[in-house]
Amino acid sequence: MKLYNYFRSSASFRVRIALELKGLAYDYVPVHLAKGEHRQPAYAALAADGLVPLLELADGTRLSQSMAIIEYLDETHPAPALLPADPVARARVRALAQTVACEIHPLNNLRVLKYLVGVLKVEDEAKNTWYRHWVRTGLEAFERQLAQGPSAPFCHGETPTLADCCLVPQIFNARRFDSPLDGLPLTMAVFEACMALPAFQKAQPSACPDAEA
Repeated sequence: MKLYNYFRSSASFRVRIALELKGLAYDYVPVHLAKGEHRQPAYAALAADGLVPLLELADGTRLSQSMAIIEYLDETHPAPALLPADPVARARVRALAQTVACEIHPLNNLRVLKYLVGVLKVEDEAKNTWYRHWVRTGLEAFERQLAQGPSAPFCHGETPTLADCCLVPQIFNARRFDSPLDGLPLTMAVFEACMALPAFQKAQPSACPDAEA
């Protein structure tokens, strides 16, 4: 398998975590978003949406969108499972994951921030205020969701799930922008539990071959 991704992309980070948790080997193919490599014809020919991550299978099949990729990996390599077997538990894990992937991340990804600055002429500090507001609002909702179910030591019980794959990259990005993370004891305890595992450590941005000093 080949994973086309960018070291700072939180969506790419999610997939790297899933691959590491499942012990799956893959070729790391960097696509530098900040330099616009995802908009070049060579990558556009591979990725219809022009986004990362993109997972290319051994037979040439290409899969896009991090959540779809992770669920594919879970269905084709079921151990360790990233989604519970119980339908209610599965729905809860998906809801936690989507709080990050569908509520927080779309408002704060690179292309949105670039649009705010480049087209709308928003000052950097205003852009950062935007980022911190929506991250904090989303993480407070995440904290409330954790409080309503089994969340120790991970988002849903004793093993990492799809929700943990989504949460950890969001915390990394929140720290990059100095977003306040106080008052989120359950969320941060989950983050620390995840980062104690080798799979999360190997997948983090600083461990990527294209990581910038």
